[in-house]
Amino acid sequence: MVVALAVALTFSACSSNEPLSQQYREGSNKGYIAGDGSVMEVSEKKRSEPITFGGIDELGKAFNSADFEGDVLVVNFWYAGCAPCRAEAPQLQELWDEYSTQGVQFVGINVYDQAATAISFNETYGITYPSIIDVDSGSAKLAFTGTVPPQAVPTTLVLDRSGRVAARILGQLPAKSVLSALIADTVAE
Repeated sequence: MVVALAVALTFSACSSNEPLSQQYREGSNKGYIAGDGSVMEVSEKKRSEPITFGGIDELGKAFNSADFEGDVLVVNFWYAGCAPCRAEAPQLQELWDEYSTQGVQFVGINVYDQAATAISFNETYGITYPSIIDVDSGSAKLAFTGTVPPQAVPTTLVLDRSGRVAARILGQLPAKSVLSALIADTVAE
């Protein structure tokens, strides 16, 4: 009886309409979990403790989020083989260009690639902000798991001036204006 119940539960879990199950059934071998573009904003009163993370960027330089306390920090989880990441890259760079003089910093967290691949991606898409190469340790991504886990790639987070999560976009940016509004709202706080 217990074995039959376990088998039934296993098969029912595989047939769910959960996004990962759907992507598996498609057989597309995307290699990433697509987000739905949903936006989550967190009011100042409901924000968690500040998140500190760091690592080594694609150029071999140390990055520590604590160095940017007092700035709004936009964090984008990505990797080069992710089609939505490639699609949103120009929009992220445009927003970086727009906000970099307004107390806003951008950092990528590359969850899959080695430095050479990230550098090539940056050259192709004109990306000028740094990306932590997190594939070996996963420590930068791990820093967020207790608060707002980046459940899909890409995921974009906006951290307030104290390093607390103010907003999350799960999946590809629905529109550049959406992230721009989230950044502007956080800057205005």
